[in-house]
Amino acid sequence: MGSAERDAGARVLVVDAANVVGSVPDGWWRDRAGAARRLHDHLLSAPLPYDRIVLVVEGRARDGVPEGVLPCEDVGTLTTVHAAASGDDEIVVQCRALAGEGASLTLATADHGLIARVEPLGVRIVGPRSVREN
Repeated sequence: MGSAERDAGARVLVVDAANVVGSVPDGWWRDRAGAARRLHDHLLSAPLPYDRIVLVVEGRARDGVPEGVLPCEDVGTLTTVHAAASGDDEIVVQCRALAGEGASLTLATADHGLIARVEPLGVRIVGPRSVREN
């Protein structure tokens, strides 16, 4: 089955890791890789209402999470993408590709500039705390 067939109608959550991690001042800036790993591990077992999750990490946070696809407990898969440069730019690329494949997209972020860039793609927005561990 091709990627487009897999994603047609799928409920996909794209996670702006930097924005989600940065939404709570818990000292994440002292260990960006560790903060990304904790978010990644949480998403692997979180009971979220999506078929797939795409986690986009950037900068030093990339060191905490390997790229690739893993099965989740309650969600089909978690795909981790390392942004080569700007995380926002990579998120737009991911959203554009998924929207083109017919996925029903949600983005977890509070970044207003990023939201403005993906809104034309029909992306639904949820706040960063909606995917964080409580």
